[in-house]
Amino acid sequence: MVTGTAGFIGNALALRLLDRGDQVVGVDNLDPYYDVGLKKARLARVAGHPHFTDLRIDIADRGAVARAFADHRPERVVNLAAQAGVRYSLVNPHAYVDTNLVGFVNILEGCRHQKVQHLVFASSSSVYGANTRQPFSVHQNVDHPLSLYAASKKANELMAHTYADLYNLPVTGLRFFTVYGPWGRPDMALFLFTRAILEGRPIDVFNHGNHRRDFTYIDDIVEGVIRTLDHVAAPNPEWNSAIPDPGSSRAPYRLYNIGNQQPVELMRYIEVLEDCLGRKAQKNLLPLQPGDVPDTFADVEDLVRDVDYLPCTRVEDGIARFVDWYREFYAVSE
Repeated sequence: MVTGTAGFIGNALALRLLDRGDQVVGVDNLDPYYDVGLKKARLARVAGHPHFTDLRIDIADRGAVARAFADHRPERVVNLAAQAGVRYSLVNPHAYVDTNLVGFVNILEGCRHQKVQHLVFASSSSVYGANTRQPFSVHQNVDHPLSLYAASKKANELMAHTYADLYNLPVTGLRFFTVYGPWGRPDMALFLFTRAILEGRPIDVFNHGNHRRDFTYIDDIVEGVIRTLDHVAAPNPEWNSAIPDPGSSRAPYRLYNIGNQQPVELMRYIEVLEDCLGRKAQKNLLPLQPGDVPDTFADVEDLVRDVDYLPCTRVEDGIARFVDWYREFYAVSE
């Protein structure tokens, strides 16, 4: 079962799982947070596949989620359905409670009662919040979120640990770092910048461009999800309750960063995009936004050690692929 199969990461993951022969039960409610037309176009990539079942369910609907688990009895679950976006959480906090908290406990309950072999769920690099020690490590304390979105993702990690400990449910949380690429989200910087530059409008560059982000290409994210999905979480035999490690547990619980481990200056990111588009951007330089963090940088040592995977796509290649997709999908000429 993959929740969020009309979403950016969920759809790409469903395609990969189907390609390798898995049966996939996809869950999505086509939330109108951003262009539903794009979500439907993503779903069209998996619709009709003989091993794909498409369920139109809101994970906040307790009864519908329970029925889906009972009817389809998934062996493994990847929860990618969530209300995304740091800035939107400042204006519509209830959406994050409904989906990210209520929805997630419904998923946990489904996994518990159907004795799911492994639950993998999306967390976020935003949980590092006010932390400035870099690279960010899953072994660091993350108790200072700067947005309700970040707090909801931290809460997911705590909720998942509780179920791992109480019910011996193997759970793995994945902290994604600034995912980008073809079929991406329209509210993300790459999409916003591309559209504005092609339309001759200025782009808003926050923190006066002094951001660094660990931009991570979609294919690298999906590979990391699949490898961790196949590597069922297990207790850490060396876990010590006197000096508790946040990244593991005496329960079958693990956390991993999935990031490119190569932070890129935002201005460099824009330069690469300008080169790919063959146009210069008009920049509207603005201060740091509430809830945002200046820099992200992932320590992926645990991911490499446990599943032998290191994301490696260069932004020059990833942005070029996005631009090619954007021009084709929106029929934009040179």
